Amino acid sequence: MKTAVIDVGGGMRGIYAAGVFDCFLSRGVTFDLGIGVSAGSANLASFIAGQRGRNYIFYTQYSLRRQYMGLLNFFRTKNYVDLDYVYGTLSRSDGENPLDYAAFTANPMEFLVVAAEALTGSARYFTREDIALDNYDALKASSTLPVVCRPYIIDGVPYYDGALADPVPVQKALDEGCDRIVLILTRPRDYRRGTKRDYRYADIIGKKYPNAAEGLRMRAERYNGGVDLAKKLEAEGRLYLVAPDDTCGVDTLTRDVDALDALYKKGLADGEGAVKFLLGAR
Repeated sequence: MKTAVIDVGGGMRGIYAAGVFDCFLSRGVTFDLGIGVSAGSANLASFIAGQRGRNYIFYTQYSLRRQYMGLLNFFRTKNYVDLDYVYGTLSRSDGENPLDYAAFTANPMEFLVVAAEALTGSARYFTREDIALDNYDALKASSTLPVVCRPYIIDGVPYYDGALADPVPVQKALDEGCDRIVLILTRPRDYRRGTKRDYRYADIIGKKYPNAAEGLRMRAERYNGGVDLAKKLEAEGRLYLVAPDDTCGVDTLTRDVDALDALYKKGLADGEGAVKFLLGAR
C-alpha cells in the first residue's frame, strides 16, 4: 500500500502544516511519497530530513528579519520575500540552520515539488534528482509568489508558485499510484477560494506572462476542485484531510508570533487524527 502526504502551502499559514509534520516525526510516521506546493515543499524537505522543529524557527524567528521579507527587499530587488536568503543563506550547509542533506538523501521517500512554468502556465514536478547539496532552487521556484516576487529562473526557465498550476495535487498522488493520502490544508476544510485577488494579480503579470496569468485566474476553480476530490476520497476511506478549524488570524505574509504559535499548536494536535488513519490502514 503506497501512502502519500500532500502539503498545499499557504505562505505563513504553512506553520500549521509544520506542526502536523512535527507530530508525525514524534510519532515515527513515514510516507512513500510527499508532494509539496510553495511553502509546503520547504516543510516536506525538513520532514524528510527528520528535523523536527526546524520549520517552526523559520516561521517564528527568521521571518521577522528584514532580510527574510519586507518592503525594503521589494524596493531593492522586486522580491518581497528573499528566497535566496531563506533557502540559501539560512539553509545551505554553512548557513545558520542548514537542511540536514545527508539525512535528506538517506530517506528513501519520494519527493515532488510543484512549480508553475511562467511562460506556459503548466505544472513542473521537480523530483529529488533536481535537488542537490546547497542547491534548493526547486523549493525557491515552488515558492515564488506572483507580484510579490519576480519569477525564479532555473536553466533559463522562469517559474512561479506551484499553486498557479496544481494547488491541491490530489490527482497527481493518485496518478503516482498512491492508495492512501494525507492532505494538509492551511485553511478550514470548507473554505472556498474566491477569484478577486487572483484576477487582480493576473492583470498585473498578464502582459509578460499571459499563460501564468491564466493559471492565476483558474486557481480558485482548481483549488476548490482539488478539495472536492479530496472529500470524495475521504468518504471512500482513501484520504485523510487535515485542516485547521480557523487560521488564528494568520494569512500569507503574517508575522504575528503569537498567532503563528497558536496555529502551529493546532497542527501538532490535528496531526494525531492522521496518525490514527494511517495506523488503521495498515
